[in-house]
Amino acid sequence: MKAIWNGQVIAESEDTVVVENNHYFPRDSINMDFFEASSTTSFCPWKGEANYYSVKVADNVNKDAAWFYDSPKEAASQIKGRVAFWKGVTVSE
Repeated sequence: MKAIWNGQVIAESEDTVVVENNHYFPRDSINMDFFEASSTTSFCPWKGEANYYSVKVADNVNKDAAWFYDSPKEAASQIKGRVAFWKGVTVSE
């Protein structure tokens, strides 16, 4: 699977985990050159607290386009250490 935004592959892995129709990529499969930490958080009742990255390609920033759970609840333990995408990031084979 590849995650692409603004014409750039920002993550690529053969080992994604699908939860609620989102592919969660291993953190070591994302190219950190294109990610900036965000202070945004959100909460899911069964997964726990999510943190976000903004994606930056060239001079274009896609705020909070990637999220992850550093300490997911037990029901979502399979996504610990993984990153998922939205906001126009294309995920495909």
